[in-house]
Amino acid sequence: MRVAIYARVSKETCTVRSCGHLKTDHAQGKGSCRRSGCDCSRYEGQDAENQLLELRRYAKAQHWESIEYIDYETGKHSDRDALTRMFGDASRKQFDVVVTWALDRLSREGIEETFRHLRTLREYGVKYESYTEPQFRTTGPMGDVFGELMIALSAAMAKMERLKISERTKAGLARARREGRVGGRRPTVFSRDRALQLRKSGLSWREIGRKMGVAQSTIRAGLRG
Repeated sequence: MRVAIYARVSKETCTVRSCGHLKTDHAQGKGSCRRSGCDCSRYEGQDAENQLLELRRYAKAQHWESIEYIDYETGKHSDRDALTRMFGDASRKQFDVVVTWALDRLSREGIEETFRHLRTLREYGVKYESYTEPQFRTTGPMGDVFGELMIALSAAMAKMERLKISERTKAGLARARREGRVGGRRPTVFSRDRALQLRKSGLSWREIGRKMGVAQSTIRAGLRG
């Protein structure tokens, strides 16, 4: 059996001193930043390694051959480099099952979008498992029945939580404005034309962000706008 291990964390930028650099700016995510002019001595953004360690052990215990896909970005949209690559490989029958730490690592887009991902996998003949949520699995004799019901509930809860976070953020910014304070981050300025050219040349979003010194999520949001 061949398994695709998919891991995702929502933040790829370092939180130390608000540097805004990436984990890849450090040697293996550790040590001093290699960016010119940055004196940050360590990376303190989110890390997918905790998910990967357990998922690797699980795959090994099942005697599965594994291939890994890792994204360092939000689950609010499906335009993620590793996720896109994983679905492409699924269409080519490169593996038999996808396993994630939890369902919200696959998607936090809501019920319809989450079902769409799972339906696509099923059309490719690929099963899905949530490692920490045995009830959210499409493997086993009753997987299709119970899996879809529980997945719908979980996806709805994930979207509700995301909306609550958004509302709390908006409320905080509104309060800051009333008190005469400026909330939010300063807008990042970058060349849209250059970003589009790099994308057309075949570079991934992460590679584009590294070349331009801008978080890939910022570049994609700017291009969508």
